[in-house]
Amino acid sequence: MSKSLNARAFREALGGFATGVTIITTRDEAGDPIGVTASSFNSVSLDPPLVLWSLAKDSRSLPAFRAKGEFAVHVLANGQEHLADTFARSGEDKFKGQEWHESATGVPLFELFVARFECRTAHEYDGGDHVILVGEVTEFEAQDLPPLIYQGGAYGQYRRLETKAEDLGEPPLTGPNS
Repeated sequence: MSKSLNARAFREALGGFATGVTIITTRDEAGDPIGVTASSFNSVSLDPPLVLWSLAKDSRSLPAFRAKGEFAVHVLANGQEHLADTFARSGEDKFKGQEWHESATGVPLFELFVARFECRTAHEYDGGDHVILVGEVTEFEAQDLPPLIYQGGAYGQYRRLETKAEDLGEPPLTGPNS
């Protein structure tokens, strides 16, 4: 970190950005299921369908994600805080007692999610103290559930506002580049 930036204050400022919560899963070289909680998930492209997420370079899970080359992103639903907390820890059998099955490529897939994206690693980039993994989506599924939100170090719930941009005299958004 630059000497001019306070690392703790920077992290707290980043925490002001509300985000969804995901669990990313794969298998390690021994074939054991592994997974991590990540809030760094984002869409990249519709054509081809690409998503990205990042993982700390010192994560014990990074070698497995690199070796397997396939992973699944599970966008968590409201009420799945315990699952997010479980997969945020290291050193335990995180899958014990969870409802999941294998994809055709052997990647662990959870049964309950807002959205699930099965991916093959398309690109990997250096991102400072993290590695940015870009996945090409090969399969996806969505369920009509409210998402789990994380902001300021705490979980929260999404609530749709009744007021629309047009009601405030603002033009409606038609996309991220509008």
